Amino acid sequence: MEWIQITSPDDFRVKKIYDSYSTSFPEDERRDWYQFVALFCHPKVKIFSVIEEANDVGYLILWELKNHVFVEHFEVFTDFRNRNLGSQIVSHLLASHPRIILEIEPSDLNENSKRRFSFYQKNNFHLIDEMYVQPSYGKMKNPVSLWLLSNYHPENLNDVKDEIHDVVYH
Repeated sequence: MEWIQITSPDDFRVKKIYDSYSTSFPEDERRDWYQFVALFCHPKVKIFSVIEEANDVGYLILWELKNHVFVEHFEVFTDFRNRNLGSQIVSHLLASHPRIILEIEPSDLNENSKRRFSFYQKNNFHLIDEMYVQPSYGKMKNPVSLWLLSNYHPENLNDVKDEIHDVVYH
């Protein structure tokens, strides 16, 4: 498995990533095209295409914050799911970054959210805030009640949430 950092919105992989991103994540949980393209100019963001056996199998959008990495979005493309690739990607992520925080939908929302929570639990993440609210991505979008997960125990959860809100959603 290989991770290739994408540094320009002109990269041929960006359209496939955005097309999947815009159909996989609900409207209120994602950026529009112009906001997405702007990520490539932000110094704290890294966007990776994940390659397995010469296939683009997924992507990650990571924010390198003060004391942790925030996973804004992570997806294995539909055609490559149920092959243990998600766990392999998370394993690589954990080996590269000792402190990781991410958001997910509450597990009681639907069967997919229940499976997603179970997936992260199996991959060494735990719930650190079930009252977390993701700020709105824009004027026509709503804030979203999500859960915050982590692979470590943050010393000051409020500082972590403030930094995510100020840097990622500002």
